[in-house]
Amino acid sequence: MSWSITLILAYRLSMVATAAFILSRTPALGRILSRQLTPRDKLLLTIALGGMGIIGTYAAIPINDALANSRVVGVMVAGLLGGPVVGAGAGLIAGIHRYLLGGFTAFSCALAAVLEGILGGLVQHYYRRGPIPWFIALVAGLAGETLQIVIILLTAHPFSEAWALVKIIGLPMIIVNSIGVAIFMVIVKTAAEQRERIAACQAQQALRIATQTLSFLRHGLNRESAEQTARIIYNSVKLAAVAITNDREILAHVGMGSDHHHPGNPFLTSATLKALFTGEVQVAQKRDEIGCQEKNCRLASAVVVPLKRREVTIGTLKLYHDRENSITPVELELARGLAHLFSTQLELAEVESEARLRAQAELKALQAQVHPHFLFNALNTIVSLVRSKPEKARELLIKLASFLRYSLRKDDAPIPLAEELAHVDTYLAIERTRYGDKLKVALMADPAALNCPVPAFTLQPVVENAIKHGLQPKREGGSIKILARSYPGEVIVTIEDNGVGISPEELDKILLPGYGRGHGLGLSIVNERLKALYGPEYALKIISIPGQGTKVTLRFPQENSYQEVKGDALYSCCG
Repeated sequence: MSWSITLILAYRLSMVATAAFILSRTPALGRILSRQLTPRDKLLLTIALGGMGIIGTYAAIPINDALANSRVVGVMVAGLLGGPVVGAGAGLIAGIHRYLLGGFTAFSCALAAVLEGILGGLVQHYYRRGPIPWFIALVAGLAGETLQIVIILLTAHPFSEAWALVKIIGLPMIIVNSIGVAIFMVIVKTAAEQRERIAACQAQQALRIATQTLSFLRHGLNRESAEQTARIIYNSVKLAAVAITNDREILAHVGMGSDHHHPGNPFLTSATLKALFTGEVQVAQKRDEIGCQEKNCRLASAVVVPLKRREVTIGTLKLYHDRENSITPVELELARGLAHLFSTQLELAEVESEARLRAQAELKALQAQVHPHFLFNALNTIVSLVRSKPEKARELLIKLASFLRYSLRKDDAPIPLAEELAHVDTYLAIERTRYGDKLKVALMADPAALNCPVPAFTLQPVVENAIKHGLQPKREGGSIKILARSYPGEVIVTIEDNGVGISPEELDKILLPGYGRGHGLGLSIVNERLKALYGPEYALKIISIPGQGTKVTLRFPQENSYQEVKGDALYSCCG
């Protein structure tokens, strides 16, 4: 009798597999296994698995005014997946139903259902390493069914009938139902792992496509970048066609339908217009849902995903099939992932474009720092030397021309440090002629530092600031020391003067963007350029003591290999 009951219960475990399969297809599966259930998820899980417990009761085998059943499977699984509250709730639903059916074991089975649900929940609560594995589910099922047998023996009356019943149904229910709990958890866990593998493949494919398209979308959304991007997707995914649009026209169409979906033409499909208007994904599983104006268009199903930049829809990505009802959930998620990555790339392209424009504007602002008074004073100095020292005047005129030519450059590409130092030296040569003995200059640099690439107009504004605001206010003048040294991984340039210094109040504000007309403007622009190019750790460092002078430190990442330079390898020019 026991073995026949075992076989019948085993046959009826098919409903366990069915329930597990249904649960594995629900969107909430990921939240269930990651233990991030919402209150709504918990309520639905309680009702569903409590209902499964009721079905297990109805599928029972009547024996001696009692039931050999698989009710414990739904109740235990509720606890193992949702925790003690969900397990207790499912057990209460199944238990009340069993109690209402009557019989001398009604109360015992109802109580056991609630306690089994709580037991499963406690296992879930104390097992912190992820989803419950099958062998722990098996042990939990064995413990739960054993608990039910013990409760029947303790609470069912008369005891003789309870004992007779347990001898018949005890072992079959313990074995079959514990296996049922384990099977349920295996199916759910396997489905989740398969879903994760599919998601990983989608992510890998999307990232591979995004990597290939990065160099094209870096230039923004235009016909050329759209054509290259659409072709990469078409060659990577089995599709009938791929198209990309902006918010006005078709930019690219690769594959079937390219004979009438021409780049530059207005949109031909209503699905595209709807995606642009709503900013939401549109899935068209039939030709009439695509809404192509060409009657003989062979494209039969499509997913249209909006491309966005800063939450504003600027275009669409469209994936087509030539058969209806061919857009699968996998392709839908792939399209969403690609659109998200492309949107991010387009935002980065806009940021890069803005950064280039800002850098050009900052360069022009630094060029504008060449004060008209400097030109006027330089020309006056040259004129005063024309008769007394014509060769000196000629030399200064050449230096002034070189200085102006450098100042008017439009290219903001990095230049060797040697070139920037030469520009500074030209500027200082003109200023030394004006100030005479009141301006002393020492410029020293490691030969290993001279090839380091630096942004143009980073040193001269700092030197000009030192002369204009540090030394010029001093009647007796002063000196400037410029030192460029090469270190592992970087070059450090210091510009130090012994001028009037900067007050602590002024020093706190001097690098704020746009601060002041004198100290702040040139220094703040240089500071912002360095941070934008190399990062905040490369900001200017300024140390100043009122009445004693100021020291400004600039750091540049060294791309060349570091070479040890001896102290006598420095060059210097003094005046």
